[in-house]
Amino acid sequence: MDLLRRLPAAFWTVPYDGARHPGAPGAERPPVPAAGANCQLFAYAVLRHFGLAPPPLRSSELWADTRFTVRVPRARPLDLLLFNATDDAYGAHVGVWVDEDAVLHLSREVGRPAVWRTADFAARERYRVLVGVKRVLAARVPGAHGRTVGDPPSDR
Repeated sequence: MDLLRRLPAAFWTVPYDGARHPGAPGAERPPVPAAGANCQLFAYAVLRHFGLAPPPLRSSELWADTRFTVRVPRARPLDLLLFNATDDAYGAHVGVWVDEDAVLHLSREVGRPAVWRTADFAARERYRVLVGVKRVLAARVPGAHGRTVGDPPSDR
């Protein structure tokens, strides 16, 4: 679990806050959502820490996205996993695959970041279905003023 050892201590103290989600005012600042985060905001902060540029999408938008992410049949480290009570991505819980059968996530149930196996999700009604796996394609480009690989040119 090398990824987990490389994650700064600040990530392990992020409290769950369902009102702090992608698109919520001020949710993207600071890079580590110390004020709290929902599952998506937390997962995206983890990916940004490791140099990826996930789009700020809610779970159903993430699942439908084909511009910045791709669906993959098998997870590898830093892929996003979506879990729900059904195979519908709307309202799905998002976690980050960090190692063989180890998913880092932030849930209301635990209140702080935790690492679960897929069986731990399957044992809970609200997370029992793995909707699927998404891989973020874009990486941050140092010195590109916030642009990511694959972004359209700015009008500025």
